[in-house]
Amino acid sequence: MIGRAPLLALVLGGCVAAEEPDRNACGAAGMQGLVGQGREVLAAMTLPIGTRVIEPGMPVTEDYSVSRLNIEFGADGRIARVWCG
Repeated sequence: MIGRAPLLALVLGGCVAAEEPDRNACGAAGMQGLVGQGREVLAAMTLPIGTRVIEPGMPVTEDYSVSRLNIEFGADGRIARVWCG
């Protein structure tokens, strides 16, 4: 039979905090100036491979990729959001 102290240590040992992922691994923090601009601004840019350009109402997968840049357009045709994921 296991005593309470070793059992408690065993249970709490599994409660290790996971390391927070780098929310800017794709470089989105440096691209926040794109928010509010029109589509034409992207024509002059070289975007990282795998970048998602998301149109209003467009279905997107919910899988998370820390290195993937997402550029989302609003209904007004302007960039509404830029983020990694």
